[in-house]
This record gives sequence, C-alpha cells and structure tokens, in this order.
Amino acid sequence: MAETHPAAPAGLPVRTGGGNRPRSTGWTGALPLLAFVALAFGIPTVALLGGAFTADGAPSTANLTASLQGAYLTALIGSVKLSAVVAIGGAVAGTFLAQAVVTSRFRALREAVLTASGVLANFGGVPLAFAWTATLGNSGVLTTRLALGEHGWSLYSFWGLALVYLYFSVPLMVLVVVPALDGLRPQWREAAQNNGASAWQFWRYVGIPVLTPSLLGGVVLLFGGAFAAYATAAAMVGTVVPLVTLQIADALTGNVLIGHENVALALSFDMIMVAGLVMAVYLPLQRRSARWLR
Repeated sequence: MAETHPAAPAGLPVRTGGGNRPRSTGWTGALPLLAFVALAFGIPTVALLGGAFTADGAPSTANLTASLQGAYLTALIGSVKLSAVVAIGGAVAGTFLAQAVVTSRFRALREAVLTASGVLANFGGVPLAFAWTATLGNSGVLTTRLALGEHGWSLYSFWGLALVYLYFSVPLMVLVVVPALDGLRPQWREAAQNNGASAWQFWRYVGIPVLTPSLLGGVVLLFGGAFAAYATAAAMVGTVVPLVTLQIADALTGNVLIGHENVALALSFDMIMVAGLVMAVYLPLQRRSARWLR
C-alpha cells in the first residue's frame, strides 16, 4: 500500500519516510576562505616551524635555545615590556576618551573623534617616525623651543618609543571600546539608580564586569600591535632599544651575524608563543561574559 502523508502548510517541505535528513552544503561556501588561510598562513607556519627546529640539516632545538639566550632574550624581554606599557597605557587613555565621546551630547564631536581615530590608528611606519623626529627629536621643533634636551628628554629611548606607539594605540583603543560602551543598556543604569546605587557602584558591579572582555580584547590588540611593530622602531631608534623584531631583521639579513636565519625563525616562533599565551588569557573571559552583551 502506498504511504500517505498529511497535508502540510504551504511553503513547508514534506519529509518522506526513511528518516534521512538532507545534508547541509553551506560549509562549501567557506572553501575559498579556507584555501586562502591555508596558503597565506599554513605554508609560512610550516616553513617557520621547519626552519626553527632544524640545525645543520637535522632536527634540533639548538635554534630555539639560542633565541632564549644573550641579546636575543634581552630583545624579547624588551619587546614584552614595551608592548605591556603601550597596551596598558593605551587602554586606559583610550577608554576614558571613548567614554567622554559616548557621553557627549555633540554628535559632531563623536563623528570627528571616531573619524580621526580611524585615520590615526593606521598611521605608522617610517612617516610616523619622521613626524615625531621632526617634532621631538634632538633637533625637533618642540625640543629646541622648549629646551627639552636640557631636562634630559630623549625621543630615542624606551619611553620615547612608547610615546610614539601610543600615538596610534590610543585611537585604536577608542575604536574598540566605543561599540562596547554603546552596548551598555540604559535600563541597567536606571535599575541601579532605582535601587540606590551610586555611579561608582554601578561601574564597580555592572559596567566594568560587562566591559571587561572588550577592555581585555583591546589590551590584547594593542599588545599585539606594539609587539609586532618594526618599521617605526627601525627608522627611529635602530639598535638603541633592543626589540625582538629588530633582532629578527638583523638575523635574516646577516646585518650582525651571518648564518643565523634559522635563529630568526626561532625568534618568530617565540613571538607566536607569547601572543598565544596572551590570547589564552583573553578567550575564556570573552566566552564567560559574552552572554551579557547579547
């Protein structure tokens, strides 16, 4: 006897017997992206790992050991310190600036700040180094007019480089935090006020916990940007400030030592590990509190 089916509403598919569900083929649309990721990131990563763990044509950890000793270790620690200072300082300054923009009643001010932040966040490299050198270098305009050199000021130092990095890090933090601040629902503040909570209590128990993932994400982003920056430091401080990116460039080009190309790959692997540790701290917090911003 032929199987019969009850009438189904118009527009809905009728499932026949057998219990077989049609398989979704939506993932096939991601194949071009996956292929691009494999070519752009997979092949360089494999080449990096192969070179980092190869010495004299044989598998070895000698390059990795060398990258954690002497001047290489000093440069790695210097990059971590510089990135931490820039990340924390940029996150604090950018958050307060973003809060001022969000709470401002002038829409033109908000648009102007966000537009300027989008431009300044992408301003770096040799042009940025030249601009700061012409302004606050040894013979810069402000240095000579304000006699900053007589008071011990030097742009070509750790703190001078940190100041230059903050120039593009603070606007980047503004772009990251403004959407999160916009996501704070007015009902939460009203509920806190109705229950007698002060402004500090609202931020202590509601605002800051909800914003923590976005703030940490901004810190991670600023840390990564400062950690991987090369052109600005190379053009401005050279070897005055030890940085791992400068050490990698010297090892690859043989500027200081010849035949240390694989050590440069090991230093790159160290950078990936540091970035991975930072992300390992951020991702669990992001998953934990993402439900509040849904």
